[in-house]
Amino acid sequence: MQEKKLLICLKLNLVFIKEIYTVMKKKVLLIYTGGTIGMEKNYDTGSLQPFDFENIFNKIPELNLLECELSIKSFDTPVDSSDMALKQWQLIAQIINDAYYSFDGFLILHGTDTMSYTASALSFMLKGLSKPVILTGSQLPIGDLRTDAKENLLTSLYYASLYNDNEPVIQEVAIYFEYKLLRGNRTLKYSAEFFDAYQSPNYPILGQSGVHLNIDREVLLRPKDRRFQVDLHLSEKVLFWRIFPGMDWQFFPHNADFKVLILQVFGSGTIFNNEKTKQTLKQLRNKGIEIVVISQCVSGEIAFGKYENSNIFREIGAVNGRDITAESAITKAMHLIENPNYDKPFREMFTTDICGEISTD
Repeated sequence: MQEKKLLICLKLNLVFIKEIYTVMKKKVLLIYTGGTIGMEKNYDTGSLQPFDFENIFNKIPELNLLECELSIKSFDTPVDSSDMALKQWQLIAQIINDAYYSFDGFLILHGTDTMSYTASALSFMLKGLSKPVILTGSQLPIGDLRTDAKENLLTSLYYASLYNDNEPVIQEVAIYFEYKLLRGNRTLKYSAEFFDAYQSPNYPILGQSGVHLNIDREVLLRPKDRRFQVDLHLSEKVLFWRIFPGMDWQFFPHNADFKVLILQVFGSGTIFNNEKTKQTLKQLRNKGIEIVVISQCVSGEIAFGKYENSNIFREIGAVNGRDITAESAITKAMHLIENPNYDKPFREMFTTDICGEISTD
C-alpha cells in the first residue's frame, strides 16, 4: 500500500515537472515566406518545389531537441525573394503584430537575395520591439546533401528563443547566416556563391556560433520605448540612383513621380564637379525632392566637405547618409517620407538613429 502511494506521488511529481518544463519552454513562431531554404528536389522531375513545413519535424528531427515550442505560419503562396516588396513586408509585420503577445520570439525564413531589405524594413516598422525577430535562409535547398539550411535554421531557433532571467537576449531584428548573427539593418549580401553570404561592414557581429554560441552583449540594441506597435507606412516614391564616370544626366528620369532620391556617390561623398550636375541637383531640390547621399564603398561613411567635389551637397541641403547601407537607406526613406506618425522633418528623422541603422556623433 505504501509503495502504491509512493508510485502515485512519483507519477504526480513527473506530471508536475513536465508541466513546469512545458511552461518554461519558449514559444517561437516560424514564418515561412519562401526562398531556397524552403525548397526540396522533386526526384521525379528533377526540379525544385516548395517544402511542406508542416512536416519539418520529420525532415529535421533535431528540432525536437531544442528547448522551444515551435509553431508555423506560412505564406499562402511562397514568394521568391526577388518578388518581395512593400506588400509582403507589411504582411510579415502584421503577422508579428497579431502574434506578438502569444510568442516569445519570431523566426522568418526568407530568400537570400532581398533578405537585407526585408530585415531593414521590419526594423523600422516594428516600434518598441523587445523580442527577437530573426531572419535566415540558405544557399542550398533544405533537401540537398550539402545544404546549409539545417544549421542556419537550428541555430536561428536557438537565438529566437534565447532568454536570460526571463528577459529576451535579442531584442531587435537580426539576420543569422553561416555562424554569424548580424543586425538586420546593417547587413548586405555580398556573395551568391559562398555559404558565408552576408556582411555587416560598419557594425560589429552580434553573436557567433562555434563550439559555443556566443553573444556580444555590448553591441545589442535595446528599445528606447518598450511600447510595442507596428507602423505599416511605406511609400513607393523613392528612387535609387548610382552614379558612374561619364554618366549623362539626360538619361536621369527627371519627370518621374518620386519624393526621395537616394544618390549613391563615390568614396566619402564626391560627384562630378560640372555645371550640369550642379544644375540638375539644384532643380531636384527646388522641386522639394529630398536627396540622401550614401557611398558606393562597402565600409566607411560620407563626409561632406572633405573634398571639394562634395561641397555641392552642402549647398543644396542634401541629407548625409553617413555609414548607412543602401538597403537600409532605401527602406528607411520609404518608411519616413510622408509618414503622418512622425512630427519632425524628413531630413532630421533620416539622420536620427532610429533602431541602430546609422552611426551618429
